[in-house]
Amino acid sequence: MELDRRSFLKTAALSVGPAVIGARGANDKLHIGWIGVGTRGYAGLDWLHTAAGEDVRITAICDTYQGYIARAKDRLKTIWGDVPPTYNDYRELLADKNVDAVFIMTPEHLHHDMTIAALEAGKHVYIEKPLAHTIEEGFEIVRAWEKSGKIVQVGTQNRSSSLYKRAKELVDQGMIGDVHFVRAFWYRNSLDNDPAWRYIIPPEATPQNTDWNRFLGPAPKRAWSPERYFQWRLYWDYSGGISTDLLVHQTDIVNYMLSKTVPLTCTASGGTYRWHDDRDVPDTLSAIYEYPGGLQINYSCYFGNVYYGYGEQLCGNEGTIEVMNRQDLYFTPETFGGKAPAKVAARKPIHLNGKTDFGERDGAINHFRNFIRSVQGSEKVIAPPTIGQEAAIGGHMATLSFRNQKRVIWDQSANRYSLA
Repeated sequence: MELDRRSFLKTAALSVGPAVIGARGANDKLHIGWIGVGTRGYAGLDWLHTAAGEDVRITAICDTYQGYIARAKDRLKTIWGDVPPTYNDYRELLADKNVDAVFIMTPEHLHHDMTIAALEAGKHVYIEKPLAHTIEEGFEIVRAWEKSGKIVQVGTQNRSSSLYKRAKELVDQGMIGDVHFVRAFWYRNSLDNDPAWRYIIPPEATPQNTDWNRFLGPAPKRAWSPERYFQWRLYWDYSGGISTDLLVHQTDIVNYMLSKTVPLTCTASGGTYRWHDDRDVPDTLSAIYEYPGGLQINYSCYFGNVYYGYGEQLCGNEGTIEVMNRQDLYFTPETFGGKAPAKVAARKPIHLNGKTDFGERDGAINHFRNFIRSVQGSEKVIAPPTIGQEAAIGGHMATLSFRNQKRVIWDQSANRYSLA
């Protein structure tokens, strides 16, 4: 479990400098290769057009399912006006000299190989979260990025949300005082005939039009399984489940709002309580994190009730900040039973709404735009690989604790974990 501490700590110089756009010049559009046009990748085609449609062109797309490629080509023709070359092998896309940067929107078990290959091919990279499928793979990506000199953005898009930026400003202004306890949660529900993460399997999908072996990549070899291909979040071979899909967003944004990095310990428990099928990952998970400086995060996720939605609650000794469903920010000062100190009593409650006050659904479009502008040299990426690795470590710690039924301890001096 020895990991390279130097690679992890070497951050700032590689995340702040302007990128070199390339031989086409600053006035030409940036050429984008798109790897993965499934559920999120398909939606992202529209988001990029909104974020930077005047600054970029999508000049190549890649997927291992021909049905997704056909759907993406139709959408690109509609919103972008042309249809780029297509590939089912990402390495062929990376060899395309007409690609400056890539968006990698694939299952997490493929992130490591694809990101490193893209950097070695001289491309800038937007990589969806989590950074990698394991802690060790994440550090290998950080090292490859350090050597590359390229711009890399990790898809923890909450950091680009104006609502969360405002929440951080309130914390930094001392509006809630000292914070030693945070609640974070994400709850979902669906009907019995629509189990969580059982995404639709296209009836026309077959081994003939789906490159199963390329999807497996470094994962264990198995016979063709449309469930594993289209519902990959349910299986440990390709996913960390709740920990790396949902939890990692929320612990990362708590890190951002409170200026934290990696927790000291994590203890997680849960199981498959609602959906009794062949899934590996739990549908119910709780995790307790302890951070340096006396901070605890109490995290919970359940796929059988949606009443409370999702959000983060920062419980300060002088007030509370809640961000609910990525849309509503509430600040509420403490009252101390009517005996609040004058400076606290003078503070007024605040409510901000993402759509009404900032014109944002969430931070995704801003995050895309930040990446493009960083490659152009006018901005700095808000979530470089070191930040993405910090976020991923928290998620992996919960997975490790759950699967081993042990407490996970993070050694900050050596950047390694142990089980106790």
